[in-house]
Amino acid sequence: MNDATASAYSQIPDAPAASLGAQHSPLFALVTDTLRQRILGGQYEPGERLVENTLSLELGVSRIPVREALRALAAEGLVHIEPRRGASVARLSPNIAREMVEVRATLEGLNAKLAAQRRDPALIQELEKVLKEGNNAVDGGQTERFVELNSRFHEVLGTIAANSVLQEMMRSLRERTALLFAPANLTRARTNWDEHAQILQAVIAGDADLASLLATRHVYSAAKAVEAMNPDPTAASASADANKAA
Repeated sequence: MNDATASAYSQIPDAPAASLGAQHSPLFALVTDTLRQRILGGQYEPGERLVENTLSLELGVSRIPVREALRALAAEGLVHIEPRRGASVARLSPNIAREMVEVRATLEGLNAKLAAQRRDPALIQELEKVLKEGNNAVDGGQTERFVELNSRFHEVLGTIAANSVLQEMMRSLRERTALLFAPANLTRARTNWDEHAQILQAVIAGDADLASLLATRHVYSAAKAVEAMNPDPTAASASADANKAA
């Protein structure tokens, strides 16, 4: 992570105001959400070890919910667990990153296309509300808020598409690609929401082909931004086919 990005992410709190053990929601869910937020917020670097004992002390819980949370995050692709070495933040290889981008770009295109074909007025209004709140969060420099609203935007768009199989696949894939795109959340914040606005306008207009194209480009553009931040001349480009979608 470069200095500018690291500085920006320093705005994100290192820990909840109170220990998780003092809260009333199920500890497993609280610990899982907290660790997921830290990973996607860039507080834990790819490859960094996640020591159960250290985390339990930081969060004010026993090691059991920490262990369960790490297993759940491993199932999401955010954590890598090795026998006798323990858990660490997942490190995506260039090839896996490229493959994930290709699949997500294709599915996001289908998702937006279906949304344009099946647009529901009430859900369109909800998406417009999310877009407005997202823009306000970007303008106000509210990092955690616009990252949260980004997920909400795609979730509502998927609801409009009204395909439960696709929705389930996309949720899992977004969790995994979030790790890849996290470094560009800040640098692409304004561009990200401008692209959301374009997708929404195509959906409202019922232009399925344009909505699909814009959603596909949206994913490839994010991948190219990450690649530009972390150039690796020996790695396969995660956005090798971006120009084809442009």
